[in-house]
Amino acid sequence: MNTRTKSILKTVTFRRVINYALLKSSYHLSYLVKRPIHWGTPMAVSIEPTTACNLRCPQCPSGLRQFTRPTGNLKKELNTEILDKLGKSLQHINYYFQGEPFINPNFLELVNEARKRNIYVVTSTNAHFISAETADKIIDSGLSELIISIDGTSQETYEKYRVEGNLQKVLEGAQNLLEAKKKRRVSYPLVTFQFLVVSYNEHQIPEIEKLARDYGVDRLTLKTVQVYDFENGNDLIPKQEKFARYKKDETGKLVLKNKFRNSCWRSWSSCVITWDGTAVPCCFDKDAKHELGNLSKTDFKTIWRGAVNRSFQKQILKNRQQIDICKNCSEGSQVWI
Repeated sequence: MNTRTKSILKTVTFRRVINYALLKSSYHLSYLVKRPIHWGTPMAVSIEPTTACNLRCPQCPSGLRQFTRPTGNLKKELNTEILDKLGKSLQHINYYFQGEPFINPNFLELVNEARKRNIYVVTSTNAHFISAETADKIIDSGLSELIISIDGTSQETYEKYRVEGNLQKVLEGAQNLLEAKKKRRVSYPLVTFQFLVVSYNEHQIPEIEKLARDYGVDRLTLKTVQVYDFENGNDLIPKQEKFARYKKDETGKLVLKNKFRNSCWRSWSSCVITWDGTAVPCCFDKDAKHELGNLSKTDFKTIWRGAVNRSFQKQILKNRQQIDICKNCSEGSQVWI
């Protein structure tokens, strides 16, 4: 059994097992009867620490500075309120959505508040802010897992997507954390290198594999790139189809590889909460167009079982392909090394 599995199992409680069973059974029953039935509460959520980012990645609303929703940082008080309202059945939190989490000055306090409740906590970062001092604070927070985006093995390649980024700073940040873990003799947080495979870095896959081994990170993931206008092609899409989210159809146009089924486990088991407390169905709703409700105004269970969420789920069961945020779904978009 690997370290990650052991860490996740430590967060298992009888209440969380029962909640999972309720979610799974209602999910399958809903698919059979084509009507949303929802038992249980989310076992996992993504919570947005901030919308701000220091980089300008070309396929990201934060990077492009093109949000149509309010921007800001998650406050400690709202974070605690969210955790209270979601209850003891919550087992897993991704503290990221849009933006760079470490820009929020209170970020590690948010993490610590969740870890006090024995929740498995993950975040994703571009690692530009991990100084030696911050590395110690990360360990003190109890963070379970840290994903470091490293999309090139040379500065020239890296900065093509991570615009205004500095690869050396990323590697220094990773090294700071790995050295702090070794010095303090702890196994957490698990450290993942995540490599976004695009056309101009796909030749560096053997190099990122070697880099991950040399640094001694816990794992490496290769992630497919999402592009907004993919039907007629895009320069970012890699040539190796294994690492592409899209394939050509009989007409020569690009289509999503993911075979659409009129169901979605994510919609039954999890949701996303933005920095201002807005609940949305999933991480593809980057501009929070499909607002289910706001936790600063409404009890979460009212939102979770409310008419808006049920209407969204009904559309999933009826014709998921017609939902805008589902059209680029990344189901199966990572290759684990």
